[in-house]
Amino acid sequence: MSNTCFKCHGPDEHTRFADLRLDTPEGATADLGGYRAIVAGDPDSSEAMQRILSNDPELMMPPPDSGRELSRQQKEQFAKWISSGANYEQHWSFKPIKSPPVPTSEEADGNPTHPIDAFIRRRLESLQLTPSQEADSSTLIRRVSLDLIGLPPTAEEAKNYLSSESPDKYMELVDRLLASPHYGEKWGRHWLDQARYADSNGYTVDSPRSIWLYRDWVINAFNDNMPFDEFTLQQLAGDLLPNPTQQQLIATGFHRNTLVNQEGGADKEQFRNESVVDRTNTTGAVWLGLTVGCAQCHTHKYDPLTHTEYYRLFAFFNQTQDINSISPQLQVTSELQREQLAELDEKIRSATAAVEARKQQLDSTISEPSSTDSMWTAITPKNITSAGGAVLTVLPDGSVLASGTNPNSEEYTVMFTSPLAQISAIKLETLVDSSLPKQGPGRANNGNFVLHEVGLKSTEQTAQWIDATADHSQNKFPIKHAIDCNFKTGWAINVTKGNMNVNREATLYCQPLESTDDKLEFQLTLTMANPQYSIGRFRLLISEADHQLIGLPDPELSRLTQIQTSLEADWKRINQSIPTTMIMSELKVPRETHRLIRGDFLRKGEPVTPGTPDFLPGIWSHEDNESRLLTRLDLAHWLIQEDNPLTARVTVNRIWMQLFGRGLVETENDFGLQGTPPSHPELLDWLASEFMTNGWSV
Repeated sequence: MSNTCFKCHGPDEHTRFADLRLDTPEGATADLGGYRAIVAGDPDSSEAMQRILSNDPELMMPPPDSGRELSRQQKEQFAKWISSGANYEQHWSFKPIKSPPVPTSEEADGNPTHPIDAFIRRRLESLQLTPSQEADSSTLIRRVSLDLIGLPPTAEEAKNYLSSESPDKYMELVDRLLASPHYGEKWGRHWLDQARYADSNGYTVDSPRSIWLYRDWVINAFNDNMPFDEFTLQQLAGDLLPNPTQQQLIATGFHRNTLVNQEGGADKEQFRNESVVDRTNTTGAVWLGLTVGCAQCHTHKYDPLTHTEYYRLFAFFNQTQDINSISPQLQVTSELQREQLAELDEKIRSATAAVEARKQQLDSTISEPSSTDSMWTAITPKNITSAGGAVLTVLPDGSVLASGTNPNSEEYTVMFTSPLAQISAIKLETLVDSSLPKQGPGRANNGNFVLHEVGLKSTEQTAQWIDATADHSQNKFPIKHAIDCNFKTGWAINVTKGNMNVNREATLYCQPLESTDDKLEFQLTLTMANPQYSIGRFRLLISEADHQLIGLPDPELSRLTQIQTSLEADWKRINQSIPTTMIMSELKVPRETHRLIRGDFLRKGEPVTPGTPDFLPGIWSHEDNESRLLTRLDLAHWLIQEDNPLTARVTVNRIWMQLFGRGLVETENDFGLQGTPPSHPELLDWLASEFMTNGWSV
């Protein structure tokens, strides 16, 4: 009936024909205006039976154009069912799990048969079949190694196993394999398939993402034999557990494996909605073994899941924080990294305190002048020379303009007298001029220059440079290169964007130089390292003020600041090396959920609250859940309730499938009416019952 009738006469009221519903006894036996589709005990009076047996294309069921038909045997079976009372039983997978009695059976040596073998032998005997012979030892070790760790035994392992005379050697082998770290890798891989694990986001951009920590969590969970009920709680709602640990948060990566659309024109709400749909459908398939996604646009055509119930499940996952479908992120810090960051935090606090203390000390000892301009004195050159043959002219403002020859290398010498008792700094202003290329201030074709070295001397002394600053330096041509005694490096002023050709200034700080005599010389050297890159126009100013008052940072403050900066760089480097992983996180204010008409996120129907399907047992009372909005944690608890008939069945069937290639139920993700019935239903229920009774131990 599910295969041939329910599509048109099943749960979905929107596609139901003739107002006839055959998936429930009430609908099948209802009075439809003078006839009933099924009259219990009377096939001849049952309209459905008459239609099934009819040859009239206008009346026969299923209709000829449906592509479906009933065999003669199925028609006879249908008639017998009606004759026997048309009894509707609950679908096998929706019935409670009850542990069946184990068939009595003994091995040839008189030992009791393992319950699994006992169930299978009873089935084989009913078919007059006998079990296969036990595999030889070399085959057995290879099989169990591949099944448990995904790797064949080494030659040494096989040799030891084959030569062992221990009666328990097989069990010892299994124990060893279960203890192997490869066990978690092998069985974690199967689970990661269920978790749709990937290392990229999908869609057209398909950029990489960091969620490998969730992969490692899965592997470790299998290696630690984490009980499946706890495995479920942590993955579906680890963030909602009381005081969740870092590992419990990582576990929620299960539902962060949805596709992420990073296209520029993508509608964020549309793809957030699609992520929630994916989480709903995946939960239904993985834990319930049901095709709940069929109810996204309409009531399920085969299973008793309504369109509204689908969005009640959807509502559990509609309360998470999703920004562009990839937030939030969790930094996962190792113990070593935590110790390193804590140590650096303490050092940074100390360094910051030392910097502030030094600033306060300087503020108390050095008073700020009203203007630093008053601390500079412009000089008027007495004599200027060009070693390269350029013409140097002193302009009315005291600046020097170069013209004429532009040699490959150059050295300007400016002789001047000083009204100051000493010189502690020289300010070099490089100035634009209409006579220069691109208006200067340099003589290169683009208006740039390279100043390789500067010098200052009196009759008795040569200045010792301490530091240099500039309002701008070209990348890789800092002002400090002009005082480094290296004629291959220098100061230049090109820019990465904007206009290079503007006035610039540099301040050169020296140990105080006595300037009482009138023979002071300032030299600007430009070498063959950058041919024809001499300065076009410049002006000099001198000062005798304290270095800090005219802009040079205090050396001690600079040292302390550098220490602080270095510590902060170390902290940043370690912090950036900490891996991140995507996790689930609940909204502080719940988002209202609506039934979406035809599954369209733009067409909202009536509001719905989180809840489970009516055809399955309800959620047990957890705390005060009757007076609050249910959460993913409630859903996770519901999935592992003892009276939930699906989770244990679906899980043990999936394990069986991985070991034997085919599940006891072949349709691993469909335990509904369209799924394949179990080949060994009592064995399946015995396994499911044992699974729960023994602490959900995989």
